[in-house]
Amino acid sequence: MANNSPNIAIVGGGISGLVLAIALIRRGIKVQVYEQAHAFGEIGAGVAFGPNSVRAMQTCSPEIHTAFHRVATRNQWPDKRNVWFDFMDGYDKDAPVGKEKLLFTLTTEDGANAVHRAHFLDELVKLVPDGVAHFKKHLDTIELPDGDGKVKLLFHDGTEAEADAVIGCDGIKSRTRAWMLGGDDKPGAAPVYTYKYAYRGLIPMQRAVDELGEDNAKNAKMHLGQDGHILTFPVNHGETMNVVAFHATEDDWPDARHLTRSMEKKHVYEDFKDFGPTVQKIIDLLEPNLDCWAIFDTGDHPMEAYNKSRVCCLGDAAHATSPHHGAGAGICIEDAAVMAELLAEPGVAKAGTRGLEAAFRIFSECRRERTQWLVQSSRRTGDLYEWRAEGVGRDVGKIYEECKERDERIWDSQIEELVAEAKESLAAILGA
Repeated sequence: MANNSPNIAIVGGGISGLVLAIALIRRGIKVQVYEQAHAFGEIGAGVAFGPNSVRAMQTCSPEIHTAFHRVATRNQWPDKRNVWFDFMDGYDKDAPVGKEKLLFTLTTEDGANAVHRAHFLDELVKLVPDGVAHFKKHLDTIELPDGDGKVKLLFHDGTEAEADAVIGCDGIKSRTRAWMLGGDDKPGAAPVYTYKYAYRGLIPMQRAVDELGEDNAKNAKMHLGQDGHILTFPVNHGETMNVVAFHATEDDWPDARHLTRSMEKKHVYEDFKDFGPTVQKIIDLLEPNLDCWAIFDTGDHPMEAYNKSRVCCLGDAAHATSPHHGAGAGICIEDAAVMAELLAEPGVAKAGTRGLEAAFRIFSECRRERTQWLVQSSRRTGDLYEWRAEGVGRDVGKIYEECKERDERIWDSQIEELVAEAKESLAAILGA
């Protein structure tokens, strides 16, 4: 292995796993992807990417950057091009439909960049060479060698695989994380309920325009209120309005094994009964039955390290976050960019197993603070939107200032600086 690139096994074929695989392949590193489903697929609908993550795509691979822009949807009005969200008073019962008061606006250099998860994944799949992906591979456990031998992956179907190193990109219910922490019963092995859930729906754009007005339908809006908020934004190149309606609760989620359940629209009406006419009209436009998603994260028991020997967790497997910053998927792409650049350093292959262990250690040390901050900040941001944040409540000025500060901490990060810091730390370990 001293003169050749390592063979990396990636557990999980979602967005983070495929982005990492493509980034490594582009750098000449051998990769195999093991996905538990029968084919590549993503659940959920719209997902947003901030400017930091779009820059990270370019670092991973220009092809990924191109694929993203092929399916990305932005605010449909040219003068809203740089708007992340308009934040509206969703609680005003006196405001007619489409006439809510604008509380404040947050802007970025590239505005809102929304994609349909499945459509983005479809574009990524096109960039993965034949023979890289293996399906129906549900990871049971990992075995480390005594010395410099291969790391072994054991799957539920009785098959095995070997690699020089393993990277777990297997999401919020990560088997890799559970193995690393010592078992399913260990703190942090399973995600925890944040006592929020979300109804998700899609509305044909023309219908949304007819009922809500063009601005409300075609541009990203966040409707704030007590104990809940609704966000809407265009997807599918403006053909569809995506709806996510969040609600806070004191009740436990009934079954932690299943993070979604089917609900009737009457439950949405009940949860948002105190909101104003615009929110009520949005609910009117939803289908009679829709999915309700529990919001889980890994915030109660953060991993002390993302690495263990030649095994490492990346993305949601390491730091699953709630979606309130709209930054979870983007931070995973940052992870992939840093990891790919570290593993591509010549000293890693030259140093063999020591090089891989060093790369994983530096990845963990360089990524942990930012990613764990995001998990906690996302929780806080959800409470800001729902007028539940301690010391802030319904104070719009305080909500704006804190949201702006937190979001800009995410957006302003430069991937080149993150990579340079990681490479410098790696060189210090390897003696380069």
